[in-house]
Amino acid sequence: MTDHPNQVPAENVPPSVWTNPWHFLAFGFGSGTLPKAPGTWGSMVAVPFIPLWQMLPDWGYWLMLGLTMLFGFWLCGKVADDLRVHDHEGIVWDEMVGMWITLWLVPEGWVWLLVGFLVFRFFDILKPWPIHWIDKHVHGGVGIMLDDVLAGVFAWLAMQGLVWVWGVL
Repeated sequence: MTDHPNQVPAENVPPSVWTNPWHFLAFGFGSGTLPKAPGTWGSMVAVPFIPLWQMLPDWGYWLMLGLTMLFGFWLCGKVADDLRVHDHEGIVWDEMVGMWITLWLVPEGWVWLLVGFLVFRFFDILKPWPIHWIDKHVHGGVGIMLDDVLAGVFAWLAMQGLVWVWGVL
C-alpha cells in the first residue's frame, strides 16, 4: 500500500534491481525490495554508514551530505525514468540521505542512532507541511528526494534540540 497515488508498491520489484548497479543503489542495496515498509528498511540500511560519516570532520560530513543529495536527485530520477514510474516505493536512497541528515552533528553512540532513526521515521511518515505538499506536487528525482531531505532537516532540528537539552546520553 502506498500513500501516493502515483507511487508503485514495493511488492512490484523490478528484476533490474539485481542487475543494474544504479537500481541496486537506489533500492538501498536491495532493502527497498522488502514487501513491508521499504522506507523503514532503507532508513535502517543507512544507519551503519553513520559512524563512518561521524569520523569525518564536520565539514566533511556536510560535504558528503551535499554530494549524496545531489547524486540522489539524479539517481532517483534516472531509476524512476528507467522503470517508467513517477516514484517506486522501493526507491529508498532518499530515506538513506534523510537519515544521514538527521544525524549530522549528533553525538556518537547507539542511543543517538536509535533516537535519530525514530525521529526521522516520525517526520517521514507524518509528513507535516511543507513536506506533504512537496511530496504531492514536486516530481522527478528532485521530488523523490526533497520530501525526505526536508524530513531529515526537521528530524535534525529535533535532534539538535535533544542534544541541547540532554547532552551526551
